[in-house]
Amino acid sequence: MSLELIYWVAGLALGVPLLVSLIGTPVATGFLRRRSIYDQPNERSSHTVPVPRGGGLPVMAGILLVMLVYPLLVGPHGRLGLFAYMPFLGALLLAAVSWADDLKPLGALPRLVVQVCVVGASVAVIPLSSTAALIGVPVEAVQIFVVLAWIWFINLYNFMDGIDGICAVETLSISIGFAAIVGLMATQGVLAVFAAFALAMQAPLALALVGGALGFLPWNWHPARIFLGDVGSVPLGYLIGWLLVMLFAFGYIAAAFILPMYYVADATITLFRRLARRERPWRAHREHYYQRATDAGLSHSQVTLGVLFGNLALVGCAAASLWWPWQAFAGACVVTALMIGWMATRKPSGA
Repeated sequence: MSLELIYWVAGLALGVPLLVSLIGTPVATGFLRRRSIYDQPNERSSHTVPVPRGGGLPVMAGILLVMLVYPLLVGPHGRLGLFAYMPFLGALLLAAVSWADDLKPLGALPRLVVQVCVVGASVAVIPLSSTAALIGVPVEAVQIFVVLAWIWFINLYNFMDGIDGICAVETLSISIGFAAIVGLMATQGVLAVFAAFALAMQAPLALALVGGALGFLPWNWHPARIFLGDVGSVPLGYLIGWLLVMLFAFGYIAAAFILPMYYVADATITLFRRLARRERPWRAHREHYYQRATDAGLSHSQVTLGVLFGNLALVGCAAASLWWPWQAFAGACVVTALMIGWMATRKPSGA
């Protein structure tokens, strides 16, 4: 692929989802309002008036368009072709099931079955043998770990979409971080040929996620005029998970754990706290640290900006992990602890 074509692909991968999301979101808002598809406020909500739910429709439309067209330029065949199209197929199926759930709740079991099938098929086409050899465990154990972690990540991505702008900011942060890390790998010459090709194939996906999130963010910034809904947060969680598994699969384990560290820590700590109190973990609640911060008086915008700045520090740690993995991981733990501590204890200025 020529350098000029690379620039064109990058520009279109970023620009098409940005425009589709930016222009399509207000159109979707009108469509959802006419059909009374709202997220109704309740005692566990962070909003006080009904807000249209389903903003993920234009976001995913632009992203899926890039994912459908880009592999045609690469021309992979056989197993490599399945590898190229697997994230498209997985995201499309999850978006379809999640949209049905947005319209009429399907229940937890059918959604979980679909997630297991999609993630299982995805892990089957991802080469994890080198990571298994690196950490000295059977590849089957690594595959089981990745399946369980990925399913948890998809669901926590949905759980964490509870205040205005936070999911778009998290998507931006991790996608930019992935693109930056792959760029650094290329300039430092630390990639093997196959790893370079496999990770380079994910760059348009990362750029498409950036574009989709950027286009959606103005409409979802506080006060939000539309929410992603499951049709947005669930497939986004799957696609972000795909990027992280790519880093993990090719030996960049520290970076894969660092980039989503705040989201994972907030959701996982909250889950264990609820389990310790023998509460049903799937029941809606307002116990995530970002929710506690808004309950303490911080605005949605303040918390979301705090997540953005903290995530940028995590991106820096992930980049540093290419040379100093353990030190970078320790630094990321400190950053995450500071983020959670700020949410748990910080009061807004003037309070």
